[in-house]
Amino acid sequence: MGYPRRSLVSIDETPYYHVIVRCVRQAWFWGLDEHSGRDYSHRKNWLLERLQTLIDVFAIEVCAYSVMSNHYHLVLYVDRRRVEAWKPNEIVHRWSRLFALPGFVRHWAEGEAGEADTVAALALTEEWRVRLYDVSWFMRSLNEYLARRANAEEACAGRFWEGRFKSQALTDEVQLLMAMAYVDLNPIRAGVALTPEASSFTSIQARVRAWQQERESVDHASAMPVRLRGFRDQVADTSVALPLRFTDYLRLVDWTGRLIRPDKCGAIPPDAPPILQRLGVEPEAWGARCQGVEKRRRRGSRLH
Repeated sequence: MGYPRRSLVSIDETPYYHVIVRCVRQAWFWGLDEHSGRDYSHRKNWLLERLQTLIDVFAIEVCAYSVMSNHYHLVLYVDRRRVEAWKPNEIVHRWSRLFALPGFVRHWAEGEAGEADTVAALALTEEWRVRLYDVSWFMRSLNEYLARRANAEEACAGRFWEGRFKSQALTDEVQLLMAMAYVDLNPIRAGVALTPEASSFTSIQARVRAWQQERESVDHASAMPVRLRGFRDQVADTSVALPLRFTDYLRLVDWTGRLIRPDKCGAIPPDAPPILQRLGVEPEAWGARCQGVEKRRRRGSRLH
């Protein structure tokens, strides 16, 4: 028996969700099709580009992602408080980036609406407000776009996805970190990568590259195809951060990836050095740098 989506996604219970989407019949629509010889790997970038567009519109953040050949994973954070602070004009502006506006809403936004149209426009913006933190609307805006683009490329019609997305509520920090590590380790478990930093189209590889560029004082925006929710040592306001430091998360993923799972074909090689050593980070120097960041934050907080 199926359950309505609203009973599976409850923002009052938790803002974090693990989402899984599979291609129809698990076809290789996102990678190298071994039967036809066609390579569809370029479509993985479509997903990342669309994700960033949706993050700019919705009050939903991405904590982790991995794009495989026939499915993808997301860990999402729903920021309901943020969307509740948006004014009606901002709601309309955001909605218009994805969908066409009714005429009476355009007239209201341009200051040309009468009383009846104003009432109707404000009522509709409140519906849109709710949709802008709705996981189902976020996923609909992602999957419909990708399916249309893939079908257009192949000049065909029909279903692209196996069904509606599957979602799992992450009710505490342990479940959140387990889900993030699971998602980031997908290429390793599938046997297509040996280490997290070598796992293409994953959030952990993007985070590592941006982190390395930041350490080298290089603009790291180009290393992040999707803006991700930050860890405690990466944002000034720890109340909106993921619940540990980035280096601790790296160690967690590295340790988890070394565990041998009988149901999976891949694991991080047991003789691989620890991840911070592989990335050329000396623990003592990094610890001193983190202390320096904390001191700068404390000094900055006294100035404001």
